[in-house]
Amino acid sequence: MTKKVLLATEKPFAPAARDLVVAVLKKANYEVVVLESYTDKAALLDAVKDVDAMIIRSDKVDQAVLDAAKGLKLVVRAGAGYDNIDCAYAKQKGVFAMNTPGQNSNAVAELVFGMMVMMARARYCGKSGTELKGKTLGIHAVGNVGRCVARIAKGFEMKVLGFDPYVSADAIRDAGAEPVDSIEKLYAQSDYLSLHIPATAETKQSIGKKLLMSMPKNACLVNTARKEVIHEAELLEVFEARADLRYATDIGPAEDVAKTLQEKFGDRFYMTPKKMGAQTSEANVNAGIAAAEQIVAFFEKGDKRFIVNA
Repeated sequence: MTKKVLLATEKPFAPAARDLVVAVLKKANYEVVVLESYTDKAALLDAVKDVDAMIIRSDKVDQAVLDAAKGLKLVVRAGAGYDNIDCAYAKQKGVFAMNTPGQNSNAVAELVFGMMVMMARARYCGKSGTELKGKTLGIHAVGNVGRCVARIAKGFEMKVLGFDPYVSADAIRDAGAEPVDSIEKLYAQSDYLSLHIPATAETKQSIGKKLLMSMPKNACLVNTARKEVIHEAELLEVFEARADLRYATDIGPAEDVAKTLQEKFGDRFYMTPKKMGAQTSEANVNAGIAAAEQIVAFFEKGDKRFIVNA
């Protein structure tokens, strides 16, 4: 029986990437339905009702979607983070969830340095800035993106530190960073801190006043991870207390917090207009094709390597 796959992207892939994804699935003789730029969740609920698998980006696959998807067996997030999927409920419904780790990593890492250079140069306001060379960069979580950040940092001749309780000291060294044994030491020694932790029960609101106040003078926190890991009320307190701290983020804070940061501390705060980390043509293609190939491998070969809710 022909498999039916839904490509559901509220924030669409680049057209060329979308076409390549569809081509991979059609080559396997799968039927493909494309739902792009939808604004009404009802459209997603209708489109998912008779599919075997779906590919998403930042789209939410919650209980309502999973209940509507009567024949769904697999959902693949084209990207690394998968907290937009209700993995526990999916497992309960017999639906496997996958991600595509590493496919967007270089794109995110390059954005880290784009924001770092912009903040170092005083947001290109015409005033004198500083250089990244010789500064200490701390990497909080040395996964796929963190390793790319470490690699690029060497080109800037930065000193690189890394902290990750789930990665061995030897692996952190192999990535090009000097391991530190505590989060407190990482923040206290980092002129720039690149944040890559996922949003979990353990990490949500874990980056707050204590860590931020310990950072060196003129330090800059760069967040391409998740907004939930920042304790936003304490972030505001730190900005009030310290006239030197800077924050650049690819994930906008809560609307009221973002407004305060922009209006009161706009010279020390920057956020992208929308999440841009994976928004490159190359990342679109890499993640999209990986998602399509994983679906084919799952159905044709029983390949479950990238399942995150087993």
